[in-house]
Amino acid sequence: MSYSTRDARRYYGVDAWGQGYFGVNGRGHLTVHPSRGSRRVDVHALIARLKRRKLRFPLLLRFPQILEDRVHELFDAFDSAIGEFHFDGAYRGVFPIKVNQNADVVASIVKAGRKRGIGLEAGSKAELAVALTHDLEDDAVIVCNGYKDEDYVRLALRGRQLGRKVFLIIEKPHEAEMIARVSKAMGINPLIGARTRLQARGSGMWERSSGAGAKFGLTTQELLDSLEILTSHGLADQFRLLHFHAGSQITEIRRIKSAVREGARIFATLRADGYPVEYLDVGGGLGVDYDGSNTSYEASMNYSVSEYANDVVYIVKEICDAENVPVPTLISESGRALTAYHAVLISEVGGQNQDENGDDIFVPVDAHDTVQELYEIWEGMGRKNHREFFHDAEAKREELLKHFDLGFLSLRDRALAERLMGRVRRMAVAFAKEERFVPEEFLDVEKQLVTKYIANFSVFQSLPDHWALDQLFPVLPVHRLDERPTVSATLCDVTCDSFGEIDEFVDLREKRTSLKLHALQPGKPYYIAVALLGAYQDVLGDYHNLFGRVDEAHVTVTKGGATRVVKALPGDDAHEVLALFGHQAESMVERVQERADALVAARKLTKAAAKQAVRGYAESLEGYTYLNFG
Repeated sequence: MSYSTRDARRYYGVDAWGQGYFGVNGRGHLTVHPSRGSRRVDVHALIARLKRRKLRFPLLLRFPQILEDRVHELFDAFDSAIGEFHFDGAYRGVFPIKVNQNADVVASIVKAGRKRGIGLEAGSKAELAVALTHDLEDDAVIVCNGYKDEDYVRLALRGRQLGRKVFLIIEKPHEAEMIARVSKAMGINPLIGARTRLQARGSGMWERSSGAGAKFGLTTQELLDSLEILTSHGLADQFRLLHFHAGSQITEIRRIKSAVREGARIFATLRADGYPVEYLDVGGGLGVDYDGSNTSYEASMNYSVSEYANDVVYIVKEICDAENVPVPTLISESGRALTAYHAVLISEVGGQNQDENGDDIFVPVDAHDTVQELYEIWEGMGRKNHREFFHDAEAKREELLKHFDLGFLSLRDRALAERLMGRVRRMAVAFAKEERFVPEEFLDVEKQLVTKYIANFSVFQSLPDHWALDQLFPVLPVHRLDERPTVSATLCDVTCDSFGEIDEFVDLREKRTSLKLHALQPGKPYYIAVALLGAYQDVLGDYHNLFGRVDEAHVTVTKGGATRVVKALPGDDAHEVLALFGHQAESMVERVQERADALVAARKLTKAAAKQAVRGYAESLEGYTYLNFG
């Protein structure tokens, strides 16, 4: 049966989760379409170029034009909704720096959205320091979330002094007192907001970040207490913004609508009570459809960006009209939706640790009797007897293990038995899957038979959410997408950790526990892409096993369709990662030199060999922390 690139797009879900940014060309190569048009990047051809430039694997590809496209999609959606529902207010989106603190990412988003009034959200003093350096439009806002101390407040007020619309968001009532005290001492009027804690909750993996038990936000009584504190200090007229957070990666639109309705009602009531609040920050939560299913599953979302904007605008207008108060300027903190699509990790597969089929098995005449019997089971298995013979083989396997434990089975015979048992299991599963109903025991066996491909990357550095939260990311080959994949595999990373594995994959109907990949070809590289890594993964990655940040290439497409590498950044070398944990390369080399000198003095090593060993050690500290499968 033939296999085409259309089959590949369907199996790997490219058209579903790719949202027009990803495709497959006629050569069977993964493509990236930064502006969702005809201009595209052939990723396999790009890899060849980057290898000539001495970039190493794993390799992170960034597409800043995707960031630009995402910014405009979000603003266009709100502008369209504002026009459709005759909403008298404006929209001021802000990018939460915590989603991706990479300087190039923040700069790209600010550049793309500057003329549209994009702002920034900071959750710490360091993030605020970054926000204050960017060339924002005069009406753009900087939202200061998170717990605060006096230094944080002073920095925000310096931003006010520099003419920025910096909003200090009260998270706890004592912050109102602190803001009043510090602003009076500095003689600078603050812009003040408050985060209210809703009863409404989000949905999905991060549901607990919202609702009555959320970490941040004021209860209704705390909100009123904070406003009384501001009034007592003569700062009630500086209270201009109400903020709420419905959760991250909200999968169900009805949860968003419920939260917006509750938050808008609080806003309208405050405005009716005479407070000059004029901004409503609906927080984050706009999701990303990681699996392309367009459902309320935790890796998906059952709504579009335009539906999200329409619901926010419509509900806020409806409630403000009912309360007879002016509509606010709307703010959203959509970070994941802006950044997720722009980054793709490329890894090279260096081998496998499962005998998929292998060479023919030869069982010598002097092999153990039980091994001979296992071979006969394999040869005699058919569709009608596969279940019975499978159970017989399992019994023989247990018998062989006992023989080995007692010293009656050689290593050669044990190896033969293991290989034969693998063949028996594969054959039994194949016959079982031809039946109308597949017994559960064979489904369990099938999971055990999955081949483990060894890929040159670290889950903990590049995909920490997969390891920690079981977050799904799209995975697919970079090339050979016009060939039928025949190997059911998972991806093991190169860390010395059993949890360093991608063993769950996206699917339109259910979560896969393996992925069909191509058989490895001796002497030929095989490249795997992991997509949608632009949100959080950059900033959450750790240095498990001292694997560091990876090489990067920033790629754009010209108006003429040419692929341009605008920036190439080296990842961490060993000495850079070691320094993060207090290991200084210079002193490490000195200690190795001392060891070599001692061996020379004891006449256990020649001077030439000692010099060679020390030089080799020093050179290793200058190398990439990942492996070289080339």
